[in-house]
Formats: sequence, structure tokens, C-alpha cells
Amino acid sequence: MKKLIALLTITGILVFGMMHFSFAENDKNAADSAKIEQTDATNVSQGSTIEDSDDQLQQSLHYVLKNKFIEGGAIWMTPILLCMIFGLAFVIERIFYLNLASVNSKKLLSKLDAALKSGGIEKAKQVCRDTKGPLAGVFYQGLDRADEGIESIEKAVVAYGGVQMGKLESNLSWISLCLSLAPMLGFLGTVVGMVFAFDDIERAGDISPTIVAGGMKVALLTTVFGLITAIILQFFYNYILSKIDTIVGDMEDATISFMDIMIKNK
Repeated sequence: MKKLIALLTITGILVFGMMHFSFAENDKNAADSAKIEQTDATNVSQGSTIEDSDDQLQQSLHYVLKNKFIEGGAIWMTPILLCMIFGLAFVIERIFYLNLASVNSKKLLSKLDAALKSGGIEKAKQVCRDTKGPLAGVFYQGLDRADEGIESIEKAVVAYGGVQMGKLESNLSWISLCLSLAPMLGFLGTVVGMVFAFDDIERAGDISPTIVAGGMKVALLTTVFGLITAIILQFFYNYILSKIDTIVGDMEDATISFMDIMIKNK
């Protein structure tokens, strides 16, 4: 729990820090633009060129996203931002955990084989204790039941292997929740914004585009940012699933080799 809170804090600081940096950078650009326009006011053609280049600068991606986020309104944009923060926090936690869980199975099996030949079960257990990752824990459980026979070793390895696979998939449901909620919240904001737009039409008694354009724009922005959040989280979610599949496949192959080593050194 403490690790998750720390990750949420770090992710929030990074996200809001980037937004603060964006505000500061845009303020600086605005000040520089005003200074240039003031000093070059006597030269019409040069001033026009500077304005064009400044407009192009202001249309950069981070500037557009920041302004569109503000235009979308805090009520609907804040939940989407929270989905992004929480989702990325769980993503970072899973990536760190899976990277630590990855181990060179062939090297570990070679050490176990050498330890069994030279020092027996106890030395092999020590090798597992000195090795990080779920695979070493699975092997340790098998070695711990070496006196009970090959069948007991196999049952222990299979049972504890299932426990470790469950740990690998921990917090995936929360990433999936944030991934699903972000576009749903965006669509909800869009629908509510359309309702407000029709209210404006009813009050004005006119269907002029200028009446509904503002409300429709704000409504659609929530969907845009909801989809952006979902796309980012979907990419990392698939990466994590692929990483888990790789680790699980390696564990299954290594387990078969481990059983062969135990039979050979019985």
C-alpha cells in the first residue's frame, strides 16, 4: 500500500509538473511575443512575419492540449485526469515488479544442478534464497519437499507456481478499470454537454450554430481526452500482458527442466 501511494504521488507530481512547465513556457512565449511586437511595430512586414512564426509556435502540441484541457472544464476533465494518474501509477508498479521478476532461468538451473551435485539440497536452497524472482521461490518450494519424493516435489512446484502467476497479474484489474473508465467518462461528459447545448437552443428559441458551438465543443473535448487516456493505458496494458506471458512461459519451461534435474540427482 505504501509503495502504491508513493507511486501515485510521484506520478501526480510528474503530470502536474509537466502542466506547470507548460504554463510557464507559454507565459514566457507570450511575453517574448509581446516584446517582439512592441520593438518591431514600425516595420509592418517584419512584424507580420514574427506574428506568423509566433502563431506557429503557439500551435505546438503541448500548448494545444493544455488549452483544450482547460476549455473542457474541470468538472469533467478532472476524473479523466485522475484515471490517467492512477492508471499510470499501477502501470509503473507492474513494470518495476515484472522487471524484477525476470531472471535468467538457464543460469539459475545450471547453478542448482551444480549445487545439488556438490552440496546437496541445502546448498541448492541457498542458491534459491540468493536469487530474486518468483522462479527461485518455486524451485525453493520443490527443494523443500525433496525428502517426500518426486510426486510431492511436482505438486509443490505446480501449486506454488500458480500462486506466483497470480502475483504477476496483480493490479491488472485496476489498470483495466482506469482504461475502461476514461472513455466512458468522456462519453458521459459529451452527452451532458449536448443536453446543455439543447437547453441553450430552447432558451434562445433559435438553432443558430453560434448558440450551440461552444457547448458542443466542450462536450466533444471530454471524449477526446478520454480516448487519449485510454489509448495510452491500452498500450502499456498490452505490454504488461506480453511481459507476463513471457515470464510465465519461461517459468513453465524452467519447471520441466528443474524436475529433470531433481530426477537425475535423486
